[in-house]
Parts: sequence; C-alpha cells; structure tokens
Amino acid sequence: MVVSMPKQQQTPAQRAPGAVGIVRLFGVPVRFHFTFWLAVVWLIYMGASGSQTLAGTALYVIGLFVSVLLHEGGHALAARRHGIPTLEIVMLPLGGLARLERQPKPAEEFWVALSGPLVNAVLGAGLLGGIYATGGTIALSHWQQATDGNILPRLAVANLALALFNLIPAFPMDGGRVVRSLLAARRPVDVATRMTSRIGTAIAALMALYGLLSANFLLVFFAFFVYVGALQETMATSQQALMSGASVGEAMITDYRTLNHGDTLREAAALLLATSQQDFPVVAGDRVTGLLSRAALLAAMAADGPEAFVAGAMDRDFARLSPEMDLSDAAPLMAAGGNCALVFEEDRLTGMLTAENLSEFLILRKIRAERAEAPAPKEPHHG
Repeated sequence: MVVSMPKQQQTPAQRAPGAVGIVRLFGVPVRFHFTFWLAVVWLIYMGASGSQTLAGTALYVIGLFVSVLLHEGGHALAARRHGIPTLEIVMLPLGGLARLERQPKPAEEFWVALSGPLVNAVLGAGLLGGIYATGGTIALSHWQQATDGNILPRLAVANLALALFNLIPAFPMDGGRVVRSLLAARRPVDVATRMTSRIGTAIAALMALYGLLSANFLLVFFAFFVYVGALQETMATSQQALMSGASVGEAMITDYRTLNHGDTLREAAALLLATSQQDFPVVAGDRVTGLLSRAALLAAMAADGPEAFVAGAMDRDFARLSPEMDLSDAAPLMAAGGNCALVFEEDRLTGMLTAENLSEFLILRKIRAERAEAPAPKEPHHG
C-alpha cells in the first residue's frame, strides 16, 4: 500500500507511531511497527507443525515479509522516478505502507500504485519459472501438507496472490488507487475518489455478505477493513480539496493571548481558564521563545507545582509557518507540532493555526462552496 503526505521535511514526530528499528531499502528508511514482530512470532509458532520444521516455517514467513517489503520498494522506486521522495516504509502485520512526500498526479499515481503488485507478479513468475526449469511442480498438496521441501512453490503462489489481492479496485488497496488515477484523468481528484470509494464499498458489502453466509469471519474482517479504507480516503481527499487554493493567512487566528517568559504555571492556568485558548505563545520582549500547550501545562503543574515557570514546560521546537504558505502543506506540520503552529511574517508573530480553527475554517468553506453551487431560487410566477 502507499499513502501520500503534502511536501514537507520529516521530523521524528512525523514518523509512524509505534515503529521501531530502521534499515534502508533503495535509500529509503524502513521501520517495523512493534505489532509486526508479534505477527512474525505468531505465524512461525502457528506454522511449525506436522512435517514442517520451525526453521522451515521461519524461512517461509520471512520470505513472505521480504516479498511485502520488495512490494513497497517497488512503490518507492516508481515514486522516485516521478520525482516524489518516499519518507519511510513502515512494515505492519497486514502488509507494508510506503509514505510519500506528496500526492502523485493521476498519471504518476497509476504507475506508483501499479508498481507494487508488478513486483510481486514478477517475483511469483520468476519463482515459478525457476521451479519448472529445475523439474519441480506446483500442487494443491503443498498447502494441505506444508513441508520444508515446498517452501519455494508456496512463496511463488503467495506472491501471485499478493499481486492479485492488491489489485482489488478498492481503497486502501493499490487497485483502488489505480482506478482513481484512471478516473482522475478526466475528473477532479475528489470526484474520482468518491467514485472509487463507492466501488470499494460495494465490494466490501458483497464480501461481508458472503463472509456472514459462509461463516468466514476473516472475510468479514477484511470487508470492514476495505470499508474503513474507503471512508478514510474520501474524508482525506475531501479535506485536501477544501484546503486547495487557501493560505495559512486565511485560516489563522489573529486574536490570541501570549504568556511572558517569566510567568508561572499558576498564571498560565488562570489564562487557560479565562479564555477558550488551548495553546499559548511564550514571549520574551518582542521575541517568541516557545509554545505552551494545555497538555504540557497540566503535566508540568502536576509534576513541578503551580509556582514553576512556563519556560520550563514550554516547547522550544514549535512548528513555524508563514501566512503565504499553502494550507494543504501547513496542515501536517501543524499536526506534527501538537495540533498547533505559530505563524510568522519574517520574525514577527502574526497568528496561530490550530486544529480547531482549521476545522472551523474548512466547515465554513464547504458551506460557502455548497451555497455557490446551489441553483438560485426561482422567481414567483404571478398570473
């Protein structure tokens, strides 16, 4: 799978939460979610039975995850070819996730999305060719009775299955992105996303129905996974469409309160209660030295007491934006900074962008857009 983020520099806060360890594939950092290792151990434990040894099971499971990793590497290489850096690849129990720096254009998304399944198809075909060239065979008995001797045939078919599985025309699968890229060639991206989501939702409904009738609850779980993926992709694309063409200056708060560098947490708490503001710029004279969030204030109050200074609790490495910056580029930077960023014009603080006021700005923008598209009321007819 592949997901895109607006162009920005990656910071540690933007890395996938829960991901540990790091290796590099084609120069791209690869991180492993802690649940990935739990899944590896569980699959090895469950598979080590009958005629297959523990070592053979481990080799097969590792081969599967290497196939998934190469799948994500295919996405990263295709994205690089189109000038889109990959921020990281995250390995998860249900597969991998390549995070791109920006949303590919429709023609770019087609090849970026298709490259992952193509890698698995080539791997599967290559393994099958090697097996038949050496006199081997593929048989149903390989899955009825897994042994150390049929690891390669099972990996070959598993790669072909991965390719087909990822080509299902539904989000968050690669097939959904391929379909959207084809539809977006003639339609706006948000319209193409909604159309693709409807296709995915219909597929999810059919899967869920069949899974319930056949008591196949794994299929029901997958149907729910597809449905949630379609919903999330639609919401994310709709939000991007609403932010398109808007600047930080249009959405930022310009009426805000600040704290002084020497204020105490007691004074900060009083200001928190007296206003609806949740985050406070901390200033020393004309210079902004930090940002104190509600969560940091409460944590410092509990740990250090009300007479401690805000300077000890504030975040000195806060997100900085400019009023001219595109809102779609600024939103993830704001989110990475704790859902608040300070807006500067040169070195002068001019505003704040928070998750709450961004949400309100988008709601108002959506209302205005819907009213602009609504047909004008007809004039009453007088006989």
